[in-house]
Amino acid sequence: MHFDLIDLRLYLHILDTGNITAGAARSHLSLAAASARIRAMETSLGTAFLQRGRRGVTPTAAGNALARHARLLLQQAERLQQDLAEYANGVKGQVRLLCNTTALSEYLPELLADFLCAHPNLDIDLQELPSLRITHALRQGAADLGIISDAVDTHGLQTRPFRDDPLVLILPTGHPLTAGAVSFIDSLPYDYVGLAADSALSVYLEEQALHAGFRLQTRVRADGFDGVMRMVARGAGLGIVPLAALQRWPHAQPFQAQPLTEDWACRTLLLCARSFEQLPGYATALLNALTVGAGLPAKVVNDNAGLQV
Repeated sequence: MHFDLIDLRLYLHILDTGNITAGAARSHLSLAAASARIRAMETSLGTAFLQRGRRGVTPTAAGNALARHARLLLQQAERLQQDLAEYANGVKGQVRLLCNTTALSEYLPELLADFLCAHPNLDIDLQELPSLRITHALRQGAADLGIISDAVDTHGLQTRPFRDDPLVLILPTGHPLTAGAVSFIDSLPYDYVGLAADSALSVYLEEQALHAGFRLQTRVRADGFDGVMRMVARGAGLGIVPLAALQRWPHAQPFQAQPLTEDWACRTLLLCARSFEQLPGYATALLNALTVGAGLPAKVVNDNAGLQV
């Protein structure tokens, strides 16, 4: 075999994005160079790692085995780099952090900025994903840390509270649903203002609507929670935003807000990892910074019964 770390990282990027073009872009390679590397990997072992289709690529059985080993090798390489960083100038570690929409926009900017200022030799690979995909990525070893909703299954992972993060329904003034408490299902016959279709919160709300037997009727999509609230204020439709975004709104509210009655809307955000104790040192530093930022004790404790901390 003649694989190098660039090959392995490229292969995982292709799996994460679902196609060679996007994987090449994430690896900062041209499509031709990326395709040549994948072909060389397959030729060296005499087996295909990817099944090519019109909608992208999927791993073969051999490709799944390669992915498992590639993740372990890259994790070991990163830990080696971190352990030797104190002996070399300019060596930088990288923490892979996955989070949902609310964490990305409402809670992390200041916390991550302060962390980066305090740790000049560390970078953060930050990606927004739905909570279910974050837990899957953590189980596969594709990230160090995640911030997820407590509504998803965390079997086999360790978690600890990060923030209370209830979702609220916002409505134009005078809307028929402003009379009292309202459920998400009650709101589904009406038009919505949403976030980008690929945002974690949009995907989550679409799934909740489908589970209830409806489709979310999105008339227009805004760039961020501020955009949603401004469009709702002008009567474009209903919106769902985290309470934190509503509290951050700098003006008198030109709309009305109602708590949603569903349990999934009264959510808590959790810090999550496969094992807090086995994180690389730089990921532990970020975990402790986020824990302190949440006002929680920094010490990680392992509860063997449920892997909850």
